[in-house]
Amino acid sequence: MGVKVAKFGGSSVADALQIEKIRNIIESDGEIKYVVVSAPGKRFKDDSKVTDLLYLCKSQIDHKVPFEQVFQVICDRYNSEKMNLNVDIDLQTEFNEIENALREGTTADYIASRGEYLNARIIAAYLGYDFVDAAGMVKFSAKGKFLEKETHEAIREELAKHDKAVIPGFYGAKPDGEIKTFSRGGSDITGALVAKAVDADVYENWTDVSGFLVADPRIVDNPRPISQISYKELRELSYMGASVLHEDAIYPARTADIPINIRNTNRPQDPGTMISSEMAQLKEGQVISGIAGRRDFTVITMYKNQMSDLRGFIRKTAAIFEEHDIPIEHVPSGVDTLSVIVANEHISDIIDEVIEDLNQQLKPDTIDYQDDIALIATVGHGMSARPGTAAKLFTALAENNVNIRMIDQGSSEMNIIVGVTNSDFETALKAIYNAFEK
Repeated sequence: MGVKVAKFGGSSVADALQIEKIRNIIESDGEIKYVVVSAPGKRFKDDSKVTDLLYLCKSQIDHKVPFEQVFQVICDRYNSEKMNLNVDIDLQTEFNEIENALREGTTADYIASRGEYLNARIIAAYLGYDFVDAAGMVKFSAKGKFLEKETHEAIREELAKHDKAVIPGFYGAKPDGEIKTFSRGGSDITGALVAKAVDADVYENWTDVSGFLVADPRIVDNPRPISQISYKELRELSYMGASVLHEDAIYPARTADIPINIRNTNRPQDPGTMISSEMAQLKEGQVISGIAGRRDFTVITMYKNQMSDLRGFIRKTAAIFEEHDIPIEHVPSGVDTLSVIVANEHISDIIDEVIEDLNQQLKPDTIDYQDDIALIATVGHGMSARPGTAAKLFTALAENNVNIRMIDQGSSEMNIIVGVTNSDFETALKAIYNAFEK
């Protein structure tokens, strides 16, 4: 019998009804030995996530605003879970400890982590699994840097003592015991770290969708589900906005060559999407694996005569952006032109300073920028083997009156990225999907 690690996201553990579903999933599969859980998510459209309520409590007390009413809402959520699941666990002591920590000025990381912590305590009792606190296994340095090797060893050593366990996701601890969280959605990372440490056969990531879709269903009607995709392809799509799985969760599983299966808690009969190191066998006529994109980029374009003959032009350009602490997304270039693409959030407030530095240090003949660009990535390992793929994509955009402002293609020929104006984003994405999938 193999070993599976199952991570259940916020929607999967939002209330007692959802937690009953995960018990049915676990009991029907004897290979699920280790379970990683998130804090309770939204139960309905206008509901609040528990993590957001915890952050609100911290903000209120920091601003000397009464927080007791919001904190009681959180307590009521967990007490309702406890009652409806009929588990014998002392929550009041936990609530008192968290409330005291709030009053004493504890960190936002500690407060936010209690959402996962309390949910894991309840779910462990309900399943009859051991509870293992992530604070003792997921290691951060005193300065808050994640310690991968130390974490791997600690998880491996601790979970060897437990045949079955529930672990809270999202957080770990510094050497002095201070809680440190990952970025939002970080329970995905915890699950991948656990899967790697126990040498799992599969890492199952349970959420409220049946895997990845070729395109965003908010833009494209009924896009095709993706049954199998490679780590490389998924990394490209995650980077460009596909958000089912935290992109940092891919790395631990990928290095250990552990397949990730995205599953739907509300439709456990659906096979979901299997992510692995192997490229999927494409069906006849299928070229792409997925399409994803993001709005709000700035493209800065410089022209300098005989730029290709100059030494260090690209290096100096990159150095200027580094000095301003601006990450570069893409650098398309021509013989005498160089474009630099960055996210608006990193440059909007200092664009004039950056342009001035580029002019002073590089002395281009002309320089201009456009700050309403959206990027769309069309991804698939089948693209490199199919002549005419790029032509098909560009024709689809032209027929839909979409003007392409930028083109970039990776050396692997696994993706083609086009830049269009923000206003053309949805039209362009639909056009690309229809060209390859209809």
